[in-house]
Amino acid sequence: MEAAVAENARRLVEFIRPFGRCVIAYSGGVDSAVVAYAAHVALGEGALAVTGVSASLASGELEAAERTAQLIGIQHEVLLTSELADPNYQKNAPDRCFHCKTELYAQLTAEASRRGMAVILNGANVDDLGDFRPGMTAASQHGVRSPLAECGLRKDAVRRVAQAWGLEVWDKPATPCLSSRIAYGVAVTPERLAMIDQAEGHLRELGFTGFRVRLHESSLARLEVPAEQLPKLCSDAVRASLVSALRRIGFNYVAVDLEGFRSGSFQQLVPVDELRRFGHAPSN
Repeated sequence: MEAAVAENARRLVEFIRPFGRCVIAYSGGVDSAVVAYAAHVALGEGALAVTGVSASLASGELEAAERTAQLIGIQHEVLLTSELADPNYQKNAPDRCFHCKTELYAQLTAEASRRGMAVILNGANVDDLGDFRPGMTAASQHGVRSPLAECGLRKDAVRRVAQAWGLEVWDKPATPCLSSRIAYGVAVTPERLAMIDQAEGHLRELGFTGFRVRLHESSLARLEVPAEQLPKLCSDAVRASLVSALRRIGFNYVAVDLEGFRSGSFQQLVPVDELRRFGHAPSN
């Protein structure tokens, strides 16, 4: 293990050790997996990884999270969350993530209290602090700690630690919830989430990677794939297959975004005052 990577790994474990017992908000992505691994090394049976599950979780993600937890050796539990019952979440304003994380952290706080665990950890890293992330406000309000960010680790450093620890998810792409695919102002419903999940499953079967299916008003699907995959997407056979499949799923229109995939593409539509409300200073 490289010296810098070893030092980051050591700092994470030592940062967590004084907590004694803790709950980790665990999605199974690389960030929360690294926190879970460090907590397991530091605290053993005193660490519990908990995954929140609702209709917004993409197919296969829970099973993948369970496999990684087994590899780590950490205790793992599943909580059913109810953010879709919250009208503030359903209306899908730019602060949607705040309401989702408020629900998650409230449940984790109750679970931690029941188990005599005083600390909740999440997987936020330094790079997340510069993004528009209303969920971080919810974390702050619930006293959630962020070991990766507090130890100064950026995403690339987190991946290197994960690789050194032998975690298979070290290079796993970000997999935000399905609700993040729905345009702001278009209500989040279980039916729309299922449409997106099925559509992305079809793209996956066709061999696409690193993509998103964005849902807009009038059930329009906007497909984002990496630029190098655009020629394949626009080939006659693939185009016909996608249009047919997505219309069967319930989409009225199928469009291709010529800019290709980009993370958080809906954020460019967030009003400046909303960015400032959650502590994100817009660039000039």
